[in-house]
Amino acid sequence: MNVAQWLAASARLHPDAPALLRGTAVQADYATFARRAAAIGAGLRRDFGIRPGDRVALFMTNCTQYLECLYAVWWIGAVVIPINAKLHGREAAWICDNAGATLAFVDEDGRQALVAVTEDLPPSMPMLSVDSADYQTLQRDDGGTPAPSPREDDDLAWLFYTSGTTGRPKGVMLSHGNLVAASLCYLADVDAVSQQDAILYAAPISHGAGLYNFIHVRMAARHVVPPSRGFDADEVLTLARQLDHVSMFAAPTMVRRLVDAAKRRKERGEGIRTIVYGGGPMYLADIRDAMATMGQRFVQIYGQGESPMTITSLRREFHADSDHPRYLERLASVGPAQSVMQVRVTGADGRSLPTGETGEVEASGPAVMLGYWNNPNANAETLKDGWLRTGDVGRLDQDGFLTLSDRSKDVIISGGTNIYPREVEEALLAHPDVREVSAIGVPDPEWGEIVVACVVLEQGAAANDAALDAHCLDAIARFKRPKRYVYLEALPKNNYGKVLKTELRAMMRA
Repeated sequence: MNVAQWLAASARLHPDAPALLRGTAVQADYATFARRAAAIGAGLRRDFGIRPGDRVALFMTNCTQYLECLYAVWWIGAVVIPINAKLHGREAAWICDNAGATLAFVDEDGRQALVAVTEDLPPSMPMLSVDSADYQTLQRDDGGTPAPSPREDDDLAWLFYTSGTTGRPKGVMLSHGNLVAASLCYLADVDAVSQQDAILYAAPISHGAGLYNFIHVRMAARHVVPPSRGFDADEVLTLARQLDHVSMFAAPTMVRRLVDAAKRRKERGEGIRTIVYGGGPMYLADIRDAMATMGQRFVQIYGQGESPMTITSLRREFHADSDHPRYLERLASVGPAQSVMQVRVTGADGRSLPTGETGEVEASGPAVMLGYWNNPNANAETLKDGWLRTGDVGRLDQDGFLTLSDRSKDVIISGGTNIYPREVEEALLAHPDVREVSAIGVPDPEWGEIVVACVVLEQGAAANDAALDAHCLDAIARFKRPKRYVYLEALPKNNYGKVLKTELRAMMRA
């Protein structure tokens, strides 16, 4: 099934329902949204020769036109390549070239970035700016709203390039069937959706936030792009009050900023229905603070580009069930497997480990990618007998709740013993002077590696190794405590907000 059929259905059933909004201003109802998508798709086919299976890149910041472009591409059976707008033009050009993009939708910033590296782009790849008169002409073309092109469940729909923190990014191939399975998991494992809801795109549509568009399109909900086109905590809180029934995806760093803003404004996030958080570790201290400030509005998901947003979920009832005897243990987990997925933990020999033992997390189910684009070696390494090797380390409890430790490459081996950085980080974040922390392993001639804690202090706090050391000794085993503390103004992060431990390790080596 072509995912564009969901937009066509909502346009038939709810033509007057508000669909695309910039802030509180409605830009299109569902009938207009579908008509524009069909018209732009027809223009792609007629003027640029785009055919089913061709790849079309999107390199622009969040805007309502982004959603029009997505559905225009799918309407004619082509494939989208969503590229993070924060990437350098040369990085975006490499993705276009690797994927064999036949056209790129851009905004003015994206156009300038790609024009500067024209020599790196696929030969003769046209660019179509959503800020141009040509795009507006395509939008207005009214040839009716024909049905979307037929697609099979295994046909490629979304070619997402990983963040590439350990080398060149890999193109994750997601099919129409993958996207439908992931979308239905939202209803079963994350939250209900109705026509009165509004999904707020404060995080990039090119990444996890954009994957939640599908089920909100199917339910004819509102799609809201903030006027800033990005994340501003005060703007989010103000918009939520105005729009009501707001849902959004947020990385843990965004949640922290929202909580800080809510405290400053003496608010509780009124108008926000659900904050789905994921994309990096949410520490126990942070989620408890978030709930104390904003109430039970939170759902956690765990996934990765290869099984997007779909491996496990920690639903709001688990956040709220403080009477459960293992409540804090569950709150520190990422929850049980989502409805279409299976999860297991394996040892070095690839066999499943018993409950409570730590090993590599593997996932299987219809949300798992088709494979990597033109990368058979990576496919062979990552996909084994129907299971996705996530590269994450964790353990399952007796009820199937998964608790993550770290990425396998981040485990610290000191004196022959595995130390999981997240345990150290959780301990230090419970100290009132610590705002952010990342624990890494640094080579040591005696121990092999030692634990170094890179710490960002709360405003006004002073560096105090002895106080942090004493705090750690009260919370974790002596051998796990940091041997060294390094104080930084900020932790290096990639364009998705993930801490770059590779850069921290390089900093320590230097």
